[in-house]
Amino acid sequence: MRVRRVVLVRHTEVARAWRGRCYGRSDVGLSRAGTRAARDLVDQWTGPVDAIVHSGSRRAAILAGWLGARLGIAPVIDFDWRERDFGAWEGLSWTAIWRATGPAMDGMLTAPDTFRPGGGETTRNLVDRAARAWVRLPDGDRVVVVAHGGPIAAVRLIQERAAIGEIAAFIPAPGSITDLCRDTRAVVD
Repeated sequence: MRVRRVVLVRHTEVARAWRGRCYGRSDVGLSRAGTRAARDLVDQWTGPVDAIVHSGSRRAAILAGWLGARLGIAPVIDFDWRERDFGAWEGLSWTAIWRATGPAMDGMLTAPDTFRPGGGETTRNLVDRAARAWVRLPDGDRVVVVAHGGPIAAVRLIQERAAIGEIAAFIPAPGSITDLCRDTRAVVD
């Protein structure tokens, strides 16, 4: 297999109303600052791109669409790049979740195969889904994926061969770019 580059871009800052809230699968837009940051990122983009993939969520589709328009590439959607499903926690503040559940949310790291935050996805579900998306990436020497903190962290975790309970250490900041070499690793022990 030839060496390929995959550029993982986390969407920029979300709308102010969602700050401090759980918004995994919720389809939230960007803040004004997030919109400016997305435009700046696209304006400053350098180098060739063969394909652009995004999660289908509005906050990722905006940036992918602008980048695609600039480069003359039609972005494609792969829903497996979506953020984690937090079930009933979606839209609640992290403070309210803590008040209601206490340290139970630690289960995302301490019980990654069984704990379902708000009845949503386990951490294992998230990692397995991101691994499938990684394997399905389109052909090309440089592929850009515009996605979310969870799936990007999952792919970085896989690349580093880290323990699944360490996923939080790999979550990138909004608007960050992670440039990876694609290899065949797509499972976590």
